[in-house]
Amino acid sequence: MRLLGFLAKLVLVLAGLGLVVGVVGFLWLRGATLPQYGGRLALRGLLAPVEMYRTSAGVLYIKAQTDHDVFFALGVAHAQDRLWQMEFQRRIGAGRLSEVLGRATLDQDRFLRTWGFYRAAEQAYLSLSPEGKAVVDAYVAGINAYLSTRPPLPPEFHLLGFQPEPWKPADVLVWAKMMAYDLSDNWRSELERLQWAAKGMSPERMRQLRPPYPEDAPTVLQSEDLYRPPPPRPDGESARRLLSLADSLPKALRPPGQTGASNNWVIGPSRSATGKPLLANDPHLGLGAPSIWYLVHMEAPGYKAIGSSLPGLPAVVIGRNERIGWGVTTVGADVQDLYILEEAPGGYRYRGRVEPWRIRTEVIRVKGEPEVTLRVRESRYGPVINDVVNNPGARPLALRWTSLDPTDRTLEAFLGIARARNWEEFKAALSLYNAPSQNFVYADVDGNIGYMAPARFPIRRPGHSGLMPVPGDGNWDWQGYLPQEEWPQVYNPKEGFIVTANNKVTAPGYPHTISLEWEEPYRAERIRELILRKDKLTLEDMVAMQQDVKSLLYRDFRPVLEALNPLSENASRWKARLLAWDGVMRAEQAEPTLFQTWYTELSRLPSQEVGQPFWEEPRYLLAAMKGDDPACRTADTRTCSEYAALALDRALDRWGGNPPPWGQVHRATFAHAVLTNVPLLKRLADRSVPHGGDRYTLNYGAYDPATFRMTTGSSYRQVLDFAELERSLFIHPMGQSGHPLSAHYDNLLAPWARGGYLPMRMGETRFTTRQTLEPAP
Repeated sequence: MRLLGFLAKLVLVLAGLGLVVGVVGFLWLRGATLPQYGGRLALRGLLAPVEMYRTSAGVLYIKAQTDHDVFFALGVAHAQDRLWQMEFQRRIGAGRLSEVLGRATLDQDRFLRTWGFYRAAEQAYLSLSPEGKAVVDAYVAGINAYLSTRPPLPPEFHLLGFQPEPWKPADVLVWAKMMAYDLSDNWRSELERLQWAAKGMSPERMRQLRPPYPEDAPTVLQSEDLYRPPPPRPDGESARRLLSLADSLPKALRPPGQTGASNNWVIGPSRSATGKPLLANDPHLGLGAPSIWYLVHMEAPGYKAIGSSLPGLPAVVIGRNERIGWGVTTVGADVQDLYILEEAPGGYRYRGRVEPWRIRTEVIRVKGEPEVTLRVRESRYGPVINDVVNNPGARPLALRWTSLDPTDRTLEAFLGIARARNWEEFKAALSLYNAPSQNFVYADVDGNIGYMAPARFPIRRPGHSGLMPVPGDGNWDWQGYLPQEEWPQVYNPKEGFIVTANNKVTAPGYPHTISLEWEEPYRAERIRELILRKDKLTLEDMVAMQQDVKSLLYRDFRPVLEALNPLSENASRWKARLLAWDGVMRAEQAEPTLFQTWYTELSRLPSQEVGQPFWEEPRYLLAAMKGDDPACRTADTRTCSEYAALALDRALDRWGGNPPPWGQVHRATFAHAVLTNVPLLKRLADRSVPHGGDRYTLNYGAYDPATFRMTTGSSYRQVLDFAELERSLFIHPMGQSGHPLSAHYDNLLAPWARGGYLPMRMGETRFTTRQTLEPAP
C-alpha cells in the first residue's frame, strides 16, 4: 500500500513537472517565434520614418511620408505576420516545395515547373512600367530589410530546418500567377471532354452532362450563342493523368469548380435608403490557416486605401479609398486553350512546316535526395503539359494561356484602382489588366455605379468554342484580344443595381464569346430576389444578404422529392419533414443534413460514365430525374424516380436513420497547409466551426461530398456605405497572424462565423500597438 501511495504521488509530481515544462516550453516558443509590434525598428532602405499601428483585432494601419515607404512598410508587416505563408506560396509558384518537404511534393513541383509560372513572373516584372517596378522593389526591400534584422521566425521554419532566402521581384508576382491559375479552370474541362471523347461519348451526351447556361437565367449584362467544338483526336489517358496530378496539388491550388465562387453587387442611389450607393462583396475561396487575406489601411501622399491585401503582393486588392470603392468576383472567362500537336523529327508540324521545340531545362532539388532534371518542351502556343505524366506515344498537348504571356501589368491595374477618383480613372487603371478576369463592381461618393470585366479575352475563329482541344496546326490560332471598349461594361444602368455571382455575363446581341461555362444561377437569382423585395435598401440589408442561407437548389429539387415513392416508413416520415421545410440551410437543423445527403447520393448517378465519384451538375440531375436517363438503368434501378427513392434510403442509412444537425457535420474547416499533416501539431494549427449554407447559398458553404466538411466559404466580406464611408464594414476568417501561438491567429473566426464585422474606418480608430520604422544609417 505504501508503494502504491508512493507511486501515486510520483505520478502526480511527474504530471505536475510535465505541465510546468509544457507551459514554460509554450511561453518560450511563443516569445522566441512571435514578432515584436512595439518600439522602434531601424531598417535599411527606408527613406523616412513610418508609423505602423494595429487595432485590438490586429488590423494594420500604415502612415508613411512617401509612396516608396508605404509599400516598403507593407512588406515589413506582411513578413511580420505571414512570413511562412509567403514562403510557402513562393515555393509553390517556383516549384520548389521538394527542397524543404522532400520527395512527397516532387510530382507537384514537376507539374508547376512544366507550366512555367515562375518564368512568367520574371517576364511580368520586366514588362512593368518604371513606376510599377518601383512598387515591387519597395515591397521586396521591406521584406528583405525585415529579414536582415534576424527576426524570430515562425515555427514552420524551425520544424523544417531552413532559413528564408532573400526575396526577389518574381517571388512577388508569381503568387499573382498562381491566383490566376486557381481562378482559371477551362483547361480542366477541356481535358474532361477529351476523356469522354476517348470513351466514345457523343457531343449530345456531353451537353446533357454539362448543360449550357439556362436562357432565362440572370446575366450580369449580355450572353452569347453556343458553338460546337471541332472534333479532336482523343487522348483519354493523358487527360486522366493530368487531372489526377492537378488534384494532388496543395489545397491552395484546387480548381475553382471545387473551391471557389464569389458574390458582389452594387446598389445605385435610386434603390438606396440614403440616396447614395451601397456595395457588397464576398469572394469565396478555399478555406485554410492562415486566411488568404490581410486587412490593411495604407496612407501616403500618393496612395490612400483600406481593404484586403494578399500577403506576398503590394496592393489593396478589394476595398475603397476616400472617393470610390470596388469589389471583385471571378468571371470564369475562357482564356486557356489546349492544342494537340503533330510531332515531326526535331519539332512539330505547323502550317505545313516543322517548327523546332524550344527546350527549357528545370533542375529540382529534393531534400535528402539527388537533384531531378526536368526537360520541358515549349511550342509557339506554350508548354507541352502532358510530358509531365510520361505517357509514351501520346501526342503533345500544348497550353495557350494569357497568364503565360510575357507582358502582364495586372498589378499596376490594382495600384491604379486604389488611386482612382472617378469612373474614368477607374477604367484607365483597368486597361492594364490581364488575368484572372474579374467582375469589377464600382461605386463613388458622387452617386455613380458601374461594372467592367477586364481581361485579355482571346478572339477565336468561328467554330472554335474553347470547349475542346483543337489541332495545333495554325488553323485555330487566336486572332488577337478584345479591345477595352468591347469588354463587358456598364455605367449607371437603368435598373439601378448590378449583380454578379459567377453567373453568365452577357446576353443576346453581344458579338463575342467570353465563355461557354458559367456557375449555376442560384446565387444571382437569390441576390436579385432580395434586392427587388424592397423599394429602398440599407447597410443592414446588405449584411443580411451576405448571411443568407436559403438554398434555391432545394426549390428546384422539391418536385423530385414530392414525386418519389419512399421505400420505408422512416423515409416516408422524413419525406414529409423535408416537404414541410423552408429550404433554409440552418446549421442547427437536421433537414439540411438529409437534403444534402440525398442530393449527394443523386450526384453519384453518372459516376462511372464521367469517371468521378460525384457529379455536381444540378441541371443535368434535374433533367435526369424528370426523364429516363440511361445512367439510371445501370444503377440497380429501372427508372430515375426509383433511383431518387433509393437515394433517400441510402441517405438515411448513412446517419443510422436519424440525421444530425447540419452544423455538426458541415463544419467550416481551416487546415494548415503543412502542420495539418503532423498529428501532434494538427490540433494546434487547425480550426473548424459549425456552418450553415451550401454551394448555392449567398453565405457560401461548398463541401466535400464524401465527408460534408466545408472546404470553401466567404474568405472576406465587405460592405461599403457611400452615404458615410466610415460606416463601412469588413472581416475575414481566422486572423491577421499566421502564427498558431499568436492572439491574432484565430481571433476573427468566431465573429466571422456568427456574421460579425469589423469597422472599416480610415480615421478615429483606437490602436493597441504602435511601431515606428526608422531609416537605418
